[in-house]
Amino acid sequence: FLVTRHSQMVEIPQCPEGTSLIYDGYSLLYVQGNERSHGQDLGTAGSCLRKFSPMPFLFCNINNVCNFASRNDYSYWLTSPEPMPMNMAPITGESIKPFISRCAVCEAPAMVIAIHSQTIMIPPCPHGWDSLWIGYSFVMHTSAGAEGSGQALASPGSCLEEFRSAPFIECHGRGTCNYYANSYSFWLAT
Repeated sequence: FLVTRHSQMVEIPQCPEGTSLIYDGYSLLYVQGNERSHGQDLGTAGSCLRKFSPMPFLFCNINNVCNFASRNDYSYWLTSPEPMPMNMAPITGESIKPFISRCAVCEAPAMVIAIHSQTIMIPPCPHGWDSLWIGYSFVMHTSAGAEGSGQALASPGSCLEEFRSAPFIECHGRGTCNYYANSYSFWLAT
């Protein structure tokens, strides 16, 4: 069984006790192309890309022609606590990496689930289960064009260890990333 842990920092997270590292990477939340979005379950390996790129995909048509970064497509990544530049200018090149969360894909001996208390209390694990980490109940996110995605609440991807009102950054094909006012995060309430 595989589980993915996101540090929401620039440091690669440790695999939880009793699990072993398969690989590490960068925390991909979702992509948007042709004005449609497709999200990654943060609890699975698909959300941990080994390489970071502001535009990690290309698009192809029925004429066997593929294009890279030639439309208004986006990628969204979990972030570190790195503060935005005071001038709010788009971030480019190697300056982007300090903003991007790191992740680890770990092999576990059994299935991993998230338990949400819907209170301010940390919920207990079911009898016979062990806690891997504690966090906040992340449900959904939206941004450009009111598109977005969500997390299955049974998935460990719905349990983020850090609460941030803006836990992700938007990146464009031109190689820039920034925070935008139309980005919203949704969390389970008490």
